[in-house]
Amino acid sequence: MAAAAREIGLTAAAAGQQLQQLEAEIGIELFDRTKRSMTLNHHGRSLIEPIQEIVSRYEALGSGLKSELSGTIVLGALVSTLMGAFGNTLNELKQNFPELEIKLIAGLSSNFLEQVIEGSLDAAIVTESPYALPQHIQWTELYTEPMVLISPARKDKKGSTPKVPTKELPFIRFERNTWTGHLVDQTIRVNKLSIKEGMELNSVEAIIELVRQGLGYSIVPKLANVSWDNDRQLKISALPGKTIYRKVGLLEKRKHSRENITQEIKKYFLDGVIAKRKTTP
Repeated sequence: MAAAAREIGLTAAAAGQQLQQLEAEIGIELFDRTKRSMTLNHHGRSLIEPIQEIVSRYEALGSGLKSELSGTIVLGALVSTLMGAFGNTLNELKQNFPELEIKLIAGLSSNFLEQVIEGSLDAAIVTESPYALPQHIQWTELYTEPMVLISPARKDKKGSTPKVPTKELPFIRFERNTWTGHLVDQTIRVNKLSIKEGMELNSVEAIIELVRQGLGYSIVPKLANVSWDNDRQLKISALPGKTIYRKVGLLEKRKHSRENITQEIKKYFLDGVIAKRKTTP
């Protein structure tokens, strides 16, 4: 209640009075109240989706009449996508549409799905889900990144980089219950790799740093726009068998008030794919 009141510039007491007025007008109690708390009852929960639709339609009135993108969009994004191709998109959007405000929330793909469903995020840049999505949620592929093997680049006395057998090093795994973690598992199975389990983390950036320090090796997506080939502490190798790709895309509701902005994001990547095809012999 206090957070909602702050959002609209009222005291908690004033916001509470507005809710009581709403209940009186529609003739239904929407909350179960105790001395210290109030929670939505089944009537209140049944109104969440239609009320969200009303708010979305109201917010879309102005944006639909404007020729340029403006307003605020709240986006979830994996940190690794900000290091990669999506970072360029943000920069170009801000340059082309200065009145557009983008609020970024960092996190994990699975958490973003819940936040998009409940409406605290307008959309999110996530890895393709290994599970089926709810019917009112859609995911649009934006770009792909190959899964690669990374190991520490050790120098011998002559300054060259000898081959370090990965079986001598522990495997630093991306957290299993994440969407990227599922992809790592798939990569290991498809390529029939034998690994010696080591640490488990949920950050590509942290894994890369641990590999740089020689604490193990890993399988991670080769982030777009990150020049790993020039990193003297890393050795990047293709997988010994089949290359698996991490698909990165836009997760959103099928209908929401920021569709004009998410359409522009998708158009940016689609235009890039078309341009690449035209220049490829």
